[in-house]
Amino acid sequence: MSSPPKKKNPWTPMAAGCIAGGIEATAVWPMEFIKTQLQLQSKIKGAPYNGMISGIKYYVNTTGFFSLYRGLAPTLVGSMPKAGIRFGLNSLIKENMRDKDGKLTPGKNFVAGLGAGVSEALIIVAPVETVKTKCIELNMPFLNGLKHILATDGISGVYQGAAATAMKQGSNQGLRFMWFNEYKRIVTNDGEKQLTPVMGLLGGMSAGCFSTLGNNPFDVVKTRMQGTKAKQYSGTVDCFKQVLAKEGVGAFYAGIVPRLSRVVPGQGIIFASFETIVQNLEKFPIFQ
Repeated sequence: MSSPPKKKNPWTPMAAGCIAGGIEATAVWPMEFIKTQLQLQSKIKGAPYNGMISGIKYYVNTTGFFSLYRGLAPTLVGSMPKAGIRFGLNSLIKENMRDKDGKLTPGKNFVAGLGAGVSEALIIVAPVETVKTKCIELNMPFLNGLKHILATDGISGVYQGAAATAMKQGSNQGLRFMWFNEYKRIVTNDGEKQLTPVMGLLGGMSAGCFSTLGNNPFDVVKTRMQGTKAKQYSGTVDCFKQVLAKEGVGAFYAGIVPRLSRVVPGQGIIFASFETIVQNLEKFPIFQ
């Protein structure tokens, strides 16, 4: 029987997550921008676009290419610490859930991801996503959008939709880490082989696809709860009910194509980057 693996420095995954988060956010932001717009427009008749490609063309032609990066500033501010918290806490929770042989079940991997996802949602994601969503919807830069939120809704407006965000982020990371860790266990033969960047890329992409298909309804509700028309809902559950009653089940999968287009390569980038960065950081004594 092999001995249990040595516990890792908790600062290593946190530092690697911060770096990987910034890389991933910048690389795939235009897809996130279009996804958010599609979810906000609901089923408005005469909408200027109805998909990812038509959405990109519309904004490039009407407001210019760089308008696709509107809302990136608040996301970048949150992306690095968000990913650091996610990967750091996931690693910490996993280390405390291993059995005597150092093994983890898929269920434990899901719980570790769930805990990390809810934590990052309440600490970072909820306020950043609210500002991002309203900046996009109101066509405002970051600081103007933040001032508008504070002036109209107060500080509580920054945390609008926090419950929906926690549900979305918790399920997201639970599904992703469960999938990726099982994938990594299989392709590395329980850690006997090193995970290559290509393996990490493919594993992250498949994890992103799995989690997106599984929790897109939570993402739609989160976006609605953080938009400027959120006051029409009394809460997260009421938002679910109204969307289902007025727009049908299909509305919960609004923006699924651009979200997949953003999440699948994005998760490939972040997981591949994270694994590569960890391997390089562990060469330094401070991260061992």
